[in-house]
Amino acid sequence: MAKELQVLNALDLAKTQWYHFTAIIIAGMGFFTDAYDLFCISLVTKLLGRIYYHIDGAEKPGSLPPNVSAAVNGVAFCGTLSGQLFFGWLGDKMGRKKVYGMTLMLMVICSIASGLSFSSDAKAVMSTLCFFRFWLGFGIGGDYPLSATIMSEYANKKTRGAFIAAVFAMQGFGILAGGIFAIIISSAFKAWFDAPSYQVDALASTVPQADYVWRIILMVGALPAALTYYWRMKMPETARYTALVAKNAKQAATDMSRVLQVDLEAEEQKVEQLTEDKSNQFGLFTKKFLHRHGLHLLGTTTTWFLLDIAFYSQNLFQKDIFSAIGWIPKAQTMNAIDEVYRIARAQTLIALCSTVPGYWFTVAFIDRIGRFAIQLMGFFFMTVFMFALAIPYNHWTHKDNQIGFVIIYSLTFFFANFGPNATTFVVPAEIFPARLRSTCHGISAASGKLGAIVGAFGFLYLAQSQSKDKTDAGYPTGIGVKNSLLVLGVVNFFGILFTFLVPESNGKSLEEMSGENETDEGSVPTGEQSSHNRTVPLV
Repeated sequence: MAKELQVLNALDLAKTQWYHFTAIIIAGMGFFTDAYDLFCISLVTKLLGRIYYHIDGAEKPGSLPPNVSAAVNGVAFCGTLSGQLFFGWLGDKMGRKKVYGMTLMLMVICSIASGLSFSSDAKAVMSTLCFFRFWLGFGIGGDYPLSATIMSEYANKKTRGAFIAAVFAMQGFGILAGGIFAIIISSAFKAWFDAPSYQVDALASTVPQADYVWRIILMVGALPAALTYYWRMKMPETARYTALVAKNAKQAATDMSRVLQVDLEAEEQKVEQLTEDKSNQFGLFTKKFLHRHGLHLLGTTTTWFLLDIAFYSQNLFQKDIFSAIGWIPKAQTMNAIDEVYRIARAQTLIALCSTVPGYWFTVAFIDRIGRFAIQLMGFFFMTVFMFALAIPYNHWTHKDNQIGFVIIYSLTFFFANFGPNATTFVVPAEIFPARLRSTCHGISAASGKLGAIVGAFGFLYLAQSQSKDKTDAGYPTGIGVKNSLLVLGVVNFFGILFTFLVPESNGKSLEEMSGENETDEGSVPTGEQSSHNRTVPLV
């Protein structure tokens, strides 16, 4: 027997209103900041190498040693993974709104702190940077489950997918903003502090003021987060958390009456019936959860893990692509600030041409063709394009064919964004019960970040040349780029297979997907202990 709360039904059937757009902007600005903070480090790693690892008389500018480079780039991913698990769990325990403010403050403080350092020698600067970028990542990690859950619980069922995807799509603008801001800062410093190229005068090519460039780029990430804090704190807690988890029907009705501008009654009796029904009170580590949602969780974790392996391995080819099409000349022909400018310009063009459009194609079509179709299509095209790059790889390495390589490479990431990169974020916020929604989204997202670590660092080593004399400085031999691309093609193919474990949530209410408004004929009698800490028998 279905018991539907009027307040939740009103949210599901509400017409798209101004509060939907304010929720997208408030949650989306968190994602804008996340993307800026996570991706801006790749704009300044070359500069850090020049400033802190310069070797007198060396033919090429200084660069970060492999272990330092891996730490600087990867420590934020480790923090994000931890934050997704911790804040995902906390969001279900304390409420979405309370935890939402914590993650934002952490991001503001650590963005500023990562641009500071306790000393001026290389070891101290890198240690400080890594320490604060870990905690920055920890805050960013919390934003994933909380933003997705808040948006899904606020949205109506007709356009819910587009709203959650729009929050995620703000990532594209964050990446774009990072590139544009780096272009502005590097252009200004280039104009003020002119310097010769490295090959003309190695020491003078990195002006002392270059040290401010990377610090300013990293610290500005605090601004959008700080500007959003007030509005986040003004948002009421979501009705689904207040009614179904906190069991406060009166507060849920009051909050949503104000938001929706309609009169809603507090259905205390119905809330009591729903929340006391033992068949719906199972915990995460129970047979009942395994029976109802085990395959769903397996589907959301594996698809996100596989997608992020492919998505974050893109760094492997960016430097070759940028050099091939002349966007970034040889390092020794530029000075330090000029190199930042060229890298920022290249990343901004990639974001503009393939990253941002892909996200918004998902927003436009997710509620028309559904999550399943978009995810399947995305993984399919990613598989096809990876094999199209890998099998004739030697053909693409010839100078005449390099533009073709860039086009196929860009299409791969267009279909990642108009595909599983967006849907893996949307679906876990829709298919799990309210009291476990944030936790399950956090677990799924953390699985994705594990894939990102494998993609960004595993493949950095794996893609090294098979002959020792062609590997990058400090790296052991690997399986080569061609074989790495073949492996990534297989990874995407497995993404297609695991997509079949994920249910279609298009047009259904959150309670319908999770089964929360159903009472179970075989439910456990009221007198028995809570299923949060004891296993409930299978229905």
